[in-house]
Amino acid sequence: MLRPSLSGDVVHHTRDAVGPIMVIDYRRHRVLTFDSVFEQSKVDRRRPWLPVHEYNRAMLLPVAWHRPARAVVLGVGGGTLVGALHHLLPECEIQGVDMRREVVRVARDYFSLPQTDRIHITIAEARGALEDMAEGSADLIMADLYGADRMSPAQSRRHFIDLCYQALSDRGWLAINYHRPPDPEGRLFRQLRQQFGSLFSYTSKTNNTVLLASRQRVPLLSPSDPLLSELETELPIAWRKLMAKLR
Repeated sequence: MLRPSLSGDVVHHTRDAVGPIMVIDYRRHRVLTFDSVFEQSKVDRRRPWLPVHEYNRAMLLPVAWHRPARAVVLGVGGGTLVGALHHLLPECEIQGVDMRREVVRVARDYFSLPQTDRIHITIAEARGALEDMAEGSADLIMADLYGADRMSPAQSRRHFIDLCYQALSDRGWLAINYHRPPDPEGRLFRQLRQQFGSLFSYTSKTNNTVLLASRQRVPLLSPSDPLLSELETELPIAWRKLMAKLR
């Protein structure tokens, strides 16, 4: 068995054609890792629908502007974002997309990925899933595409952004997690500014950058907005602190 460098007890280890998949328990948390070094997903075992990583929490901020009727999560992993959306939005239809069937099985067996009529899992590459989506059919697309040690380059490609934009409804939002800050003057930012009405950026303590793009032009919300306190009662992820760091 692969010896983990992450602290904790290995509760499950398997592999598929892509590589190893490991589940590690450390104190009250459960971690999904592909290489035993980087945490792909992390949840509180007592509340598996509660995201632990700051960047995952920041990816949920679009809900403060618009509660989606249909959300798409590209990169299911341990099911962190799917589970959070399912808990927070009882009327939302959620599509999870992951290219690794075994990862989805592990998410169901070890991370309490909900199995309900509101959640639909597609085993496919993100690009193919986006190409199959009807235009304007999603209110929220969340992209968190990572392999064992790096982000999928697809998230930085022009065609990927185009496909996401086409799949979003008029009030739709795109949330993307980047492992390092994109160049504010680079091609990616220029494209997002040209296509979307509003673009916000969030930098986590781990230096992940989450870009949030709305098709409509919207104002930046105040951290004191009462709506954030309401959301905190439904999903306690420190909404006000997250909003205060949005730029």
